[in-house]
Amino acid sequence: MATIRDWSNFIGGRTALVTGSGAGVGRAIAVQMSRAGAEVWVNDLVLERAEDTVREIESEGGKAHPVVADVCDHDSVAAMARETGPLEIVVNNAGTGVRSWTEGVRMVPFVESGPEDWDPLIRVNLAGVLHVTRAYLADMIERRWGRVLMIVSDAGRKGERKQAVYGAAKAAAMGFARGLAAEVGRDGVTVNCISLGSMKHAGLADAVNQDPELEARLSRAYPVGRLGRVEDPAPLAVLLCSDAAEWITGQVYPVDGGYFPSL
Repeated sequence: MATIRDWSNFIGGRTALVTGSGAGVGRAIAVQMSRAGAEVWVNDLVLERAEDTVREIESEGGKAHPVVADVCDHDSVAAMARETGPLEIVVNNAGTGVRSWTEGVRMVPFVESGPEDWDPLIRVNLAGVLHVTRAYLADMIERRWGRVLMIVSDAGRKGERKQAVYGAAKAAAMGFARGLAAEVGRDGVTVNCISLGSMKHAGLADAVNQDPELEARLSRAYPVGRLGRVEDPAPLAVLLCSDAAEWITGQVYPVDGGYFPSL
């Protein structure tokens, strides 16, 4: 895996929140942001997972704090914002996938689905983004500096069978990012998205371990010849949340091994 040679102060002095960062992509982003100098609030539904990420960051000499909140619940997010205080960087990473290896999520054609399938996907992948962003945005505007980043999916850019509602929620998050970017750009706040392909993590990693041929089959769709690793989006997340990216806003950047090219 490629490493950043020295970004030890790339976002030095900044305060950041990464939602859903007790594991996976969120954890990798939180760790990389700490390595780049930020003080990081690690959000998760489960305190033990958040504390585990904090311990990793602290073991490297970084500064981090766990904070438990359900991004789908307005009151829970408001309580989190009171605990953290104003922040300069918000990474909306918390989300729910739809793959058949995701626990508790049915991967079926839309016609076979119902509100009980749609609502959880919309709540976390769209409403959760709205709740968290709203909780911190006013302070960013007042300070005239802020970074908001959404972690979305190629299912929302390309469209995938049996993922229509999930893709719709992620596409809506992208639309929200573009609209918000137009609103707050003159206030020194940028809003961008990173769009992911299939990541070898959690349920997918378990499925690959049980069926070694699965990874080879899935990897054929990716020009770079492999599935995503949770560390892949982290360097770009740091860049987009830095001063170096002050003229980049309203954009969706694929980190997907070339699965669905933008051009």
